[in-house]
Amino acid sequence: MRVAIAEDNPLLRDGIALLLAEHDIEVTAAVGDAEALLVAVAADPPDVAVVDVRMPPGHVDEGLRAALAIRATHPQVGVLVFSQWVETSYARRLLSEHAGHVGYLLKDRIVSTGEFVGALQRVAAGGTALDPEVVRQLLATPAADAGLARLSDREREILGLLAEGRSNVAIAERLHLVERSVEKHVTAIFTKLDLPQARTDHRRVLAVLRYLRS
Repeated sequence: MRVAIAEDNPLLRDGIALLLAEHDIEVTAAVGDAEALLVAVAADPPDVAVVDVRMPPGHVDEGLRAALAIRATHPQVGVLVFSQWVETSYARRLLSEHAGHVGYLLKDRIVSTGEFVGALQRVAAGGTALDPEVVRQLLATPAADAGLARLSDREREILGLLAEGRSNVAIAERLHLVERSVEKHVTAIFTKLDLPQARTDHRRVLAVLRYLRS
């Protein structure tokens, strides 16, 4: 896996680079602002770009705007937003406009290096990795969705865990269920959301997007 890092705090930037090196992950670029990240990605596209939200020169939303630009111009490059801030409007756009290859983690909630590296691997593979707090804020003001309204409490709980990027095995362990039971619930979710199986669509991602948009 090859990763580019955009973080304006030099200590944190160097720390992330060292962490990735310890896991045999190549760092293609480690820069301090969003513009430098865009240049680096264009010159040598990585598998994933790790991006802070607030970066020079304005320290407002430069990182997230760069993340959206990367997903639009380099769809093969995943983006993992890594910040202490939750910007729901940008997060919703990232998830709704670019299904898969997207993550959003909060710095102060990462408890292990394995968790961070695992999130990178999911994003690189085309999946999602969302902090539960990000999901909570995205769902703070849900709108009506007839398909979602048909879901049972258990199915909504499982769909929320899918939105965090968890696998069926991880969900089964979290909810103390057998994996086969989780598989049946996930299939029921697809049915109630009218998501038929198709070669060109990833139903898990589509279900999560429905959940977040609501």
